[in-house]
Amino acid sequence: MKITIACVGKIKEKYLTAGIEEFTKRLQPFCKLETIAIGEERMPEDPSPALKEQVLGRETERLLAVLPENSYVILLDVSGKAVSSPELAAKIEKLALAGSSHITFVIGGAFGYTDALRHRADERISFSKMTFTHQMIRLLLVEQIYRAFKISRGEKYHW
Repeated sequence: MKITIACVGKIKEKYLTAGIEEFTKRLQPFCKLETIAIGEERMPEDPSPALKEQVLGRETERLLAVLPENSYVILLDVSGKAVSSPELAAKIEKLALAGSSHITFVIGGAFGYTDALRHRADERISFSKMTFTHQMIRLLLVEQIYRAFKISRGEKYHW
């Protein structure tokens, strides 16, 4: 199985980079993980609604452009369906059994994205009603993907 993470921005914090690298390494026996990061758009401190929409539109267009064809797209969205770790494991397993060999998770930038991305997604999930930085959610996502594979294989991951 191939999993792509399409996201906005670079990870600058070393502790996040180290965590992402660790879980990426742990995922090697289970899937091929690829991350495609687009550059963040600059947004003035107090943008007008029109300017904010323009900036989000450009970021969304660039995200849409990097989504792999024939991939099942799961958008991380605060208004998406809340899923548990076992539910995510079951979703990945179900997609694999149905012949979907490529899943793409999409993480928007600090300012979100437009509805065009929501419409393109096959599914929208939420990690929490709380807000996390888009850099931090990347670490949480790779950890949850790893956890999902461990759950699906009946292997112990936590006590």
